[in-house]
Amino acid sequence: MENKEKILPNPLISALPLLTLVALIVLILVYLPDDALSGASQLALIFATAVCVAISMIVYKVSWTSFEVSIQATVGDAAVSVLILLMIGMMSSTWMISGVVPTLIYYGVQIMSPAVFLPCACIISSLISVMTGTSWTTIATIGIALLGIGDALGVPPALSAGAIISGAYFGDKMSPMSDTTVLASSMAKADLFSHIRYMMYTTVPSITISLLLYLFIGLQFGGKDVEITQYTTALDGAFNISLWTMLVPLFTGFLIYKKVPSLITLVLSSFSACLCALVLQTDVVAGIGGEGAVTASGLLQGIMKVCYTSTHVDTGYDAINSLVATRGMAGMLDTIWLILCAFCFGACMVASRMLESLTAILLRAVRNTVSLVTSTVVSGVLLNMIMGDQFLSIIMNASIFRKEYEKRGYRPELLSRSTEDSSTVTSVLVPWTACGMTQSTVLGIPTIVYLPFCFFNIISPIMSCLVAALGFVPTPKQQKEE
Repeated sequence: MENKEKILPNPLISALPLLTLVALIVLILVYLPDDALSGASQLALIFATAVCVAISMIVYKVSWTSFEVSIQATVGDAAVSVLILLMIGMMSSTWMISGVVPTLIYYGVQIMSPAVFLPCACIISSLISVMTGTSWTTIATIGIALLGIGDALGVPPALSAGAIISGAYFGDKMSPMSDTTVLASSMAKADLFSHIRYMMYTTVPSITISLLLYLFIGLQFGGKDVEITQYTTALDGAFNISLWTMLVPLFTGFLIYKKVPSLITLVLSSFSACLCALVLQTDVVAGIGGEGAVTASGLLQGIMKVCYTSTHVDTGYDAINSLVATRGMAGMLDTIWLILCAFCFGACMVASRMLESLTAILLRAVRNTVSLVTSTVVSGVLLNMIMGDQFLSIIMNASIFRKEYEKRGYRPELLSRSTEDSSTVTSVLVPWTACGMTQSTVLGIPTIVYLPFCFFNIISPIMSCLVAALGFVPTPKQQKEE
């Protein structure tokens, strides 16, 4: 009730916190690029939050209690996401030390060629993500292996990351097991499978164009001689390369098939990888534990360190050492810190009604189908920048526009599709969102570096507007006839 009594801020004033944040992020990327993940971006979010709170309390007389309540609710909702991030950090490390990722890299570099690697990486990530229903898990497992293969084949890491992320988010978007897909359809009150079918109008052209671009770029590496011997020799010397390690991803796939909750799946997958490491990579684990000989205490210390902190395995080559290095759960702490700051910023923008003021402009601009879809897409991108989380963006976007779509007689699938084409896929392109920071941390590549090569994520929102302009939407009259 209190929120309704607050004065709606002027849109220009409402834009000040967001403009402050963007300006600070730009300065950080120019002057403090090495500290962007370890505190600078977090400080930018806190400062932008302070600007929002100060303006609201001084100019619009919003009480501090309103901000506290909003922050508590929003950060409370982030608890499960934080736990998932910690488990992803543990799983990616255990998959590496257990030999799963080294085995995939070992055989992958011998099968793939530089010319077709990028489209292959995109397709493989797509298939895995469709089956698992999660882009995060796909990138943290198969994605890391593909990044290593690309490195061995001489493909720039930023290009590889772009192809991996594009494929992973295509699969995430089209999978009926995806949290974002289920959330978008439910928030728009659309049937899940009807929502997925309707997304094909924009998603299939977007991924097709992306694959063609990756193939064209990949052909530039076709005539390049690639020396993979040092990779295969180093990996074979440092790890026990064995197809038995594939039992871990197979077990993980089985858990996903059985629809085991994400958090439980990540924990069980990590534990199975720990068991695999103790059986097949005994010397590696003992070395991490700090004892020369294989002892029970050394193995216990080693496997625990793999799970929670940074580890290094000496393969004899510096480039490969950095490839197989892990960070464990501790490696995700900067990301969690940033996500909490981003959630606080979004919560304050909601409590102050500044977010409502900005989105009201988009609603006033709606004149026809194209402007309605375009406003929805722009709102999705804007909400990612403000809320710092794709789930909050999806919820807010669908809530803001649902009545407008209903009033004009459009099918709910048009709203759910437009929301997914923006909120879901562009979240990974914003440096301070949960997705952007998570994938940057997992892949070890700054968001701003891989962003230009995430073709699917960039094309999807444009395609959504283009398809609407071409008339591939049911008009209110058509809807009544159905």
